[in-house]
Amino acid sequence: MEEEKLIEQAKKISVKEAAAYSLMDGFGLRYITPFANSLGASNTIIGLLTSVPSLLGNLAQLLTPRMMEKYSRKRLVFWGVLLQSFMWLALIGLSIVYFNLKISNNLASLLLVFIYTILIVFGAFSGPAWSSWMKDLVTKDRGNYFGRRSRIAGALALIFMFISGFILDYFKQTNIFIAFIILFSLAFLGRGFSTILFTKQYEPKLKLKEGYYFSLLDFVKKMPFNNFGRFTIFIALINFASSIASPFFAIYLLDNLKLKSVEFGYIFYTIIVLTSSLTTLLIMTSWGKFADKYGNFRVMKLCAYFIPLVPLFWFLSYFLIGKFSLIYVVLFLVIGECISGIIWAGFNLAAGNYIYDAVTSDRMAICVAYYSVINGFGVFLGATLGGVISSFNFYIFGLSSLLVVFLLSAIARYIVVKAMVNRIKEVREGVQEFKMRNPIRQVGAPIQHFYISHLFSGLHNQIVKPRITDLN
Repeated sequence: MEEEKLIEQAKKISVKEAAAYSLMDGFGLRYITPFANSLGASNTIIGLLTSVPSLLGNLAQLLTPRMMEKYSRKRLVFWGVLLQSFMWLALIGLSIVYFNLKISNNLASLLLVFIYTILIVFGAFSGPAWSSWMKDLVTKDRGNYFGRRSRIAGALALIFMFISGFILDYFKQTNIFIAFIILFSLAFLGRGFSTILFTKQYEPKLKLKEGYYFSLLDFVKKMPFNNFGRFTIFIALINFASSIASPFFAIYLLDNLKLKSVEFGYIFYTIIVLTSSLTTLLIMTSWGKFADKYGNFRVMKLCAYFIPLVPLFWFLSYFLIGKFSLIYVVLFLVIGECISGIIWAGFNLAAGNYIYDAVTSDRMAICVAYYSVINGFGVFLGATLGGVISSFNFYIFGLSSLLVVFLLSAIARYIVVKAMVNRIKEVREGVQEFKMRNPIRQVGAPIQHFYISHLFSGLHNQIVKPRITDLN
């Protein structure tokens, strides 16, 4: 009974930690690409800013499972998060040096890639230990718990992102780097709060069975022949296809739509970026309950069919430029990002929880590490490919290289879904029947659930005034 109380308390602390993380997310991570753009980074560098940190960060996770044999998960997570928080100070230093010493754009951009890579590596290193830790804390109704946890963090991140947009717009006419110093300072404080909260969170004793360990090579060899391996391949390919375009959406907004130079441009940028996050926030809990009822893979499969639509909205928006005013182009992208938020909310939540269902506790850290490494290669290859293609100034049938990247990403996503999605099975027992005869109607089910159970019955209390004690 005493341990149960400690676990319940730890789950509530984890929600508070997610809220602290949202400071780093809303003020820092979401504005790394605009920061790189302000440094004059090329599209190739923008691609590297996504690909290199992802690859090296996930490779760093290979160290974690073995270190868990000697050190507690709590200790590993603490040091990873603490060191990650210090890297925001390095980014603040880069802003000061670039503005005062006038170093070249290329040098500043490369320093950004280097510092940001270390920042991501420290955070990624603690990932397997954190996942294993949370699996022991959240043993039932994971979809509901993580959906609520994500909603709290998402609500705060939205507020912080909106504030960031105003800060950037205020300083863009004088010194944009003062704005980034403010944002990164707040990101540093947020990750510092996370570090403190992790020290207060209870960790159940980890029990490692004899023979639990297996090598990455063994995992790769068996991937095509087991369900979790095929799931890993599927997610890695989705990340590859998505990363071809996703690092360059921000560049498209800032440069092609020229939002960084028009009045309230950063506000428009923030609104577009916020839309997906806001939609995710509103629908996340309903997706979690939907997944608990029908199974995580079935939700993931449903959302996967709509993933190719996301870059198509960005592709089509280009043809509105010049024919309609900027506000209509922004509105079109807002609609696209609403759809994106609904799709990715269900897919990401279900994919994350699928791992908890498919993997035993003692092998959780290993499987998360290997899963992350394979996905890291997917992101690396996709973002690098997109960066190389978009960096060439060419036109095909009147389409710029950046539009080609968006179209290529949509086609690649469609091919991956058609080729892989039916090769994976649900692993949880006792889920209800879920038919895919009408995917549009099925994807509307959690949306309908949201409107019935939330919009007309206390949305204000759940979103505006969340009760931390209820989130367990």
